[in-house]
Amino acid sequence: QVQLVESGGGLVQAGGSLRLSCAASGRTFSNYAMGWFRQAPGKEREFVAAISGSGRSTVYADSVKGRFTISRDNAKNTVYLQMNSLKFEDTAVYYCARAKAEYGLGGQQLQYDYWGQGTQVTVSS
Repeated sequence: QVQLVESGGGLVQAGGSLRLSCAASGRTFSNYAMGWFRQAPGKEREFVAAISGSGRSTVYADSVKGRFTISRDNAKNTVYLQMNSLKFEDTAVYYCARAKAEYGLGGQQLQYDYWGQGTQVTVSS
């Protein structure tokens, strides 16, 4: 059983920055792509960013491109989401997820099989 634990959320003013972390259990972390998703109040959960197992490839939602950076440290079994120039509309619960073995990078939730419990990010305007 894989466990994903997010941390780093909080309250920040618009224009500020936060860095989210997601620590994963298991010995084969580098074999799997990882993704970040978010869910704002009253909205569907949406894709934010994903990174390949090696870390060499990344993909972003248009809404965060140029502001957010996904990275990973396979030695620490951890994936990160650096969020800069935060906007009020970035307010959401952020989830990390591990991709299924048969998938690489992707933005569809069905491509992911393990999910963290989420961490709240609140951006004040």
